[in-house]
Amino acid sequence: MNHPIPPRDEAGAPTAGAHAQPPHHAQGHDGQRPPLLRRLTRLVRHRWSDGAVRKAIPADLLERLTRRVAASERRHTGQIRLCIEGGLPWSYLRRGASPRERAVTLFGKLRVWDTEHNNGVLIYLLLADHAIEIVADRALARTITPQAWHAFIAQMRAAFREERYEDGLTQALAEVSALLVQHFPADDSSAPHEGAAGASPANELPDAPVLLRHGQD
Repeated sequence: MNHPIPPRDEAGAPTAGAHAQPPHHAQGHDGQRPPLLRRLTRLVRHRWSDGAVRKAIPADLLERLTRRVAASERRHTGQIRLCIEGGLPWSYLRRGASPRERAVTLFGKLRVWDTEHNNGVLIYLLLADHAIEIVADRALARTITPQAWHAFIAQMRAAFREERYEDGLTQALAEVSALLVQHFPADDSSAPHEGAAGASPANELPDAPVLLRHGQD
């Protein structure tokens, strides 16, 4: 059954995420700077141009990721959305918002919560921070602990730290796909999850990744 509104972190619906910041962006290093300098440093870091985003995530990579999402969704009843953003909008930077807050907002805006089996998953990559966040709807969130999410995201940190974005996103997609196949297989009528199983999974959300430039609220 679909929700009338997106679920919230406090309700336990979206699951935990993590980030993979390079050493010079680590919290301990920034924590030694004066607050104003930390804020200015973050503003500069998030000024990604359209060209820089396209260079990091070129069109051929978007096509490959689209095919991988489509192939994944043929194996389970879940819906996966990839969202890649250069830098946070000014409204987020102004209040010191985290990548996690942005990911949860996009989980709602992209309607990842609005799927038949309540098992949609958003994989969000913030290029400016080399941060990845995984936000999953309530049906999947009930089966995976936050600690498990953090453990598998930690394995991807090296790829994003080294700006190997395709490797990191492909690994994230593979890990999420494996969880969805395990808990929500397309052809297992005995699976103990919400919604009917056994039928061919419907494609409820677009397979193509969402690419957001800096400043898009």
